[in-house]
Amino acid sequence: MTEKKEDFVFGLRPVIEAIEAGKTIDKVFIQNGLQGSIYADLKVLLAKNKLRPNYVPIEKLNRFTRKNHQGIVAFISDIPFYKIEDLLPQLFEEGKTPFLLMLDRLTDVRNFGAICRTAECVGIDAVIIPEKGAAPINSDAIKTSAGALYNIKICKEKNLAHTVDFLQQSGVQVFASTEKAQKLIYELDFTEPCAIVMGNEETGISKEVMHHSDEKMKLPIEGKTLSLNVSVACGAIMYEAMRQKLNKNNIV
Repeated sequence: MTEKKEDFVFGLRPVIEAIEAGKTIDKVFIQNGLQGSIYADLKVLLAKNKLRPNYVPIEKLNRFTRKNHQGIVAFISDIPFYKIEDLLPQLFEEGKTPFLLMLDRLTDVRNFGAICRTAECVGIDAVIIPEKGAAPINSDAIKTSAGALYNIKICKEKNLAHTVDFLQQSGVQVFASTEKAQKLIYELDFTEPCAIVMGNEETGISKEVMHHSDEKMKLPIEGKTLSLNVSVACGAIMYEAMRQKLNKNNIV
């Protein structure tokens, strides 16, 4: 799938200028084996801005654009990124009960956008995604979210398993969604600080993240179809959490 033109810049100098201009860089793809003095300057700039590039074959870059990309393509997002270690203490200080969503390597842009739309509607405080292996946060994602991505905080993290550890140490319980779970979502308490984890459309949650989670949960399936679309499943879980929170506050 190719990206819309307005979502990325290509070429060594344009990418350097975009970073120096303070653009929010979503992803950087660099051709394997790229060399040269300008590229050396770019590497220093990437490291300074804590941007971790993806090194790929030239064929992948050619799928993004047929123009002279000089071995580099950078995707730009209108959405700012946060760090959960900065955001979580603020939530506690504001007297909030953190309600978080972690998406482990979710790759479909439309699924991501739809989930963020629902997440914003139910009051999710932040959506946590990995730096690598996640859907690009581009105009398609924003459109599918109906603009909700402008109103919800997105946290990009280097290692989601380590992020799970940080959440737990901070008093946040982590619930992982998997069809192999024994417990149904209705058996869990979402009214305390919690994070819901949803996995990749094909392979689910990574073993490392699953191992670190506090509880495994699933939705009941009565029909012959064995699984739900991740966006639908995520919506059902988030609304059960919202129902519990409203009930606790005597609203329903």
